[in-house]
Amino acid sequence: MPAFLLAAPAVEPLSLAEAKSFLRVEHDADDAIIAALVAAARNHVEAQTRSALIAQTWRLVLDRWPESGRIAPRLGPLRAVVATLVLDATNVACDIDPDAFVVDRAAGAIGAPGWSLPPPGRPIAGIELDIEAGFGEAASDVPPKLVQAIRMLAAHWYENRGLTAIGQPVAMMPASVNALISSHRVLSL
Repeated sequence: MPAFLLAAPAVEPLSLAEAKSFLRVEHDADDAIIAALVAAARNHVEAQTRSALIAQTWRLVLDRWPESGRIAPRLGPLRAVVATLVLDATNVACDIDPDAFVVDRAAGAIGAPGWSLPPPGRPIAGIELDIEAGFGEAASDVPPKLVQAIRMLAAHWYENRGLTAIGQPVAMMPASVNALISSHRVLSL
C-alpha cells in the first residue's frame, strides 16, 4: 500500500542548539549543514524503525477495503485516522467519518470493516486514508535511545562529510547507531 507524507513534523527530535552542543561547534557558519544533518538522521532512523518520531500526517492509498477488516500501515506508532475518502468511477470523492475506524495502537492497525464502508468505484487507488503517526508532538516524546541515535548519526555525518576518492574506504555507519535503534526496528517478511 503506497503512502506519502502530507504534513512533516513541526519540530525535530534534536534542536540545532542541542546538536551543536553535542558536536562541540561554537560558531554559526555550519548551522544550515547541522540542521540538514539532524533532519537526515531523523529520516534515516524513521526509515530503519518504520516509526514516525514526531507527529506527522501520511496518506495511505488503497485499491479496496481489506477483507480482514484491518489496515496495517507500515508506519507507526499510529495516533489517529484524520480523514478518509472513497472515489467513485467518475472520480467524485465521498468523505467518510474518521470515527468509523478504530485505531488499534497496540497492534499498529486500523479497524476498517469493509462491509460497513462504501466500495470504491475506481479499481486502482480508489481509497485515500489520512493518518497521523508519531510518538508525540514534542521532542521529549521520542524515546531517548532514538534521539541518541540521531545525535550520533548526525555527528558521524558531520565528521565524515568530505568526498572520498576512488579506492578509499567510505566511513561505515557506526555500529552503535544500529545498536540503539535495533530494539525499535520493525522487520518484515
